[in-house]
Amino acid sequence: MFVFQILTTMIPQSITRKNFIKSSSILLASSCLLAAGEADATENSLSKPAGKNYTLKNVRLETGFEYDGEDVIHTKTELFTVEIEDGKIKNIAPNQPNAKAIDAKGWLMLPAFKDMHIHLDKTYYGLPWQAHLKKNKSVKDMIAFEQQIIPDLLKTSVTRTEKLIELLQSYGTGYARSHVNIEPTSKLDSLKHLQTALEHKKDSFEAELVAFPQHGLYYTQSTELMKEAAKMDIDFIGGLDPTSIDGGIEKHMDFVIQLALDHGKGIDIHLHESGDPGIKTIEYLIAKVMENPVLKGKTFVSHAFALRYLDKAKTEEIAEKIGAAKMGIASTIPMTGTPMPIPTLYKYGVDVVAGNDCIVDHWSTFGTGSILQKANVAAQVYGYRTEFDLSRILKLATGNILPLSDKGDRQWPKAGDKANVVLVDASCSAEAVSRVSPVKSLIQGGKVVF
Repeated sequence: MFVFQILTTMIPQSITRKNFIKSSSILLASSCLLAAGEADATENSLSKPAGKNYTLKNVRLETGFEYDGEDVIHTKTELFTVEIEDGKIKNIAPNQPNAKAIDAKGWLMLPAFKDMHIHLDKTYYGLPWQAHLKKNKSVKDMIAFEQQIIPDLLKTSVTRTEKLIELLQSYGTGYARSHVNIEPTSKLDSLKHLQTALEHKKDSFEAELVAFPQHGLYYTQSTELMKEAAKMDIDFIGGLDPTSIDGGIEKHMDFVIQLALDHGKGIDIHLHESGDPGIKTIEYLIAKVMENPVLKGKTFVSHAFALRYLDKAKTEEIAEKIGAAKMGIASTIPMTGTPMPIPTLYKYGVDVVAGNDCIVDHWSTFGTGSILQKANVAAQVYGYRTEFDLSRILKLATGNILPLSDKGDRQWPKAGDKANVVLVDASCSAEAVSRVSPVKSLIQGGKVVF
């Protein structure tokens, strides 16, 4: 037997209900921690298989919707037996409760979660507590601060990254897209250290990497380092606020785009800029992707805050263009200020993905590690309260994989799918999103992580 493991350095072991407080966002984070800290060990245990091939029984899967007229009012589920072989789902059969198999205890099986915007290389996680410093207000302030602290952070970055990965796993995440610093202070060491940590976790965690010029391409002369990084088993070329950091759109973006084309990489740029600089950067990138169709489906804008402040007509116009270019938007789902126009982006087929971004680092004091919580925040921000809407927004946590189609047909899991799954203490997807239900087990590539 093995027990759902949360390192004491990760999650407090005792959180009382007296701390369930004030704001919904804090309540969400607290509920996850409470479940981890107070859950009974027996309830949180699952037999560890002896090898790669094993069978789970009493697995709850969604089977369809129940309707009142045209309205979805309930999600139907049944218990099944699921065979896993060589890292894939081999067979799904009617439940055999008396079979000699690992007991999934009626927990709901969902696709394993994916964090599609995070910085695994930069975190205070595993170090003594430190809040954000008031003096660091702008991106350039943060660049100067990073130049001071990165040399010391690099000394423990491999260990801290591994602990951060374990935190993500404890919340059901088995895959991440991580941006990693490429700049003159750390040179290529942040990338090398991250790749070392990922190598140590390769049997239970997968990641794709973005070479990220955090200190600007020209503001700190990072272009040659970016060229070297492009040869080092990364997946995307990153960029950062071309106008405010590097003084203009074309020079910065042309470098990013050409580097991606030269090395067959995708693009994922950080764009915090609002107003004309932000919108013009997005429009420039759209035009370049349309000129170079090979970039369709693998070009993303992270944050894209400029989209928050457009009128309805302009929002519709640019969302349609982003969709036509098959570009994606990576969002942290901001809880304050004008919401990101995610429903409009969905309307035009834009690939919207979500991430935690910073987790208790020098950029942000916050971050629980739960991507399911991000789906919950989206549900609150956009008013997704019905059974159907809650079940749909789960896709923010799963990388756009849903157990049921919009018509209620079961589309996941199927024989042949990768055995990347979570078991959660929920009756259905809608409840899992609404309550940020506790994750009881993560199985990645057929391996039971916990």
